[in-house]
Amino acid sequence: MALRKNTPITLADVKLFSNFELLAKQTVEGFITGLHRSPYHGFSVEFAEHKLYNPGDGTRHIDWKAYAKTDKLYVKRYEEETNLRCTILIDVSSSMYYPAENNGKILFSAWAAAAIACLLQKQRDAVGLCTFSNEINYQSQVKSTSIHLHAIMKQLSQLANDQSRMHQATAVAEVLHHIANQSHRRSLIVLFSDMFENIEHHDAIFSALQHLKHNHHEVLLFHVFDKKTEQEFEFQQRPYVFTDLETGDKVKLLPHEYKEKYTQTISAYYKELKDKCGSYKIDFIEADINEPAENVLLQFFIKRASMR
Repeated sequence: MALRKNTPITLADVKLFSNFELLAKQTVEGFITGLHRSPYHGFSVEFAEHKLYNPGDGTRHIDWKAYAKTDKLYVKRYEEETNLRCTILIDVSSSMYYPAENNGKILFSAWAAAAIACLLQKQRDAVGLCTFSNEINYQSQVKSTSIHLHAIMKQLSQLANDQSRMHQATAVAEVLHHIANQSHRRSLIVLFSDMFENIEHHDAIFSALQHLKHNHHEVLLFHVFDKKTEQEFEFQQRPYVFTDLETGDKVKLLPHEYKEKYTQTISAYYKELKDKCGSYKIDFIEADINEPAENVLLQFFIKRASMR
């Protein structure tokens, strides 16, 4: 399959495309091009391999391809010290494999995480990956090499196509405490999760997030969800059997009979999440899987720029 140039990449493209690393790179390239045309273009000079050309700079290393795309002169940089360590955490519990027809939430999270990892490596920053359900399933080191990035991309590609994760609960709090205890240098922790954990565990989750902040880490929480069905409860007017992906429990109902109560309850739940994150100075970003991953990259990049 060939991706269309100058056309936003969709979740359907991600599902069909076999080369996950190339997909992530194209997502990042489109994002960078968009930055030059947006109100956030000032952030673009922060990339490790480029700086704006200033009168008096040598012309030997001008990037003429960048000039052709942006009508601005940039000078290539060839050496840049790693100045950020980032660990990407992805919840791989069963609820993240909803909707079942495309494994949408986990596919979106893997795609966005791949793009972030690619962006970090372009900036000569160090990145690590950790996936978890009720325990840590995979954890890499935090490095900035191309070989390491390739290994992360391979893991994310496998994750996006995994059909075997049924009835796996999540243990966000335990994993966050583990990362907090393990990371001795100030880092950026990026978490992708639908946060569908028992309401009784919320205090434990926010205690773990506070643990990260206490250890001087920055936290960026991407709340991954399917807005149409999980927030707005939009279904056809017919009976449905709803299955709890983590417990296997089933319930049959007519969605329109419960829509008002459901939307009120879920709105209150999301508001509580946002308010608590705000009180702990944690960036809480809504990530609708039907929106482009570039939205995730923009929020990440704003956070990245603020940490300089």
